[in-house]
Amino acid sequence: MSVLPAGDPAVVLLPHWLSGDDREELAGVVRAELAAGLLHPVAAVHLADVLTELHVAAARDAVWPAPAARVRRVTGWADDVLPVRLSAAEHASVLALGSLSAPLRATLAGRRA
Repeated sequence: MSVLPAGDPAVVLLPHWLSGDDREELAGVVRAELAAGLLHPVAAVHLADVLTELHVAAARDAVWPAPAARVRRVTGWADDVLPVRLSAAEHASVLALGSLSAPLRATLAGRRA
């Protein structure tokens, strides 16, 4: 039997496996949208957190490369594919960006080409 955690529900972060090009594109789109200053303040906070997670994903792989390497080996993905862990709110904020390319949107929606 599992014990449920006490207190407020925790935010669940789901991994979205993105290539180096995907991560660069995502960072560029998010930075451009933040710089434009037209976002709702809550969405801006979520998107700033996405930028942070993009840096954390690279750092996590530098410190602990084995977990992502195992997934890449099993799936046949390229060596530059890393998990970018996003909350549901962060994920929704990213998908709401109109300037996101169709291929990256499909990857983030779980339809990796």
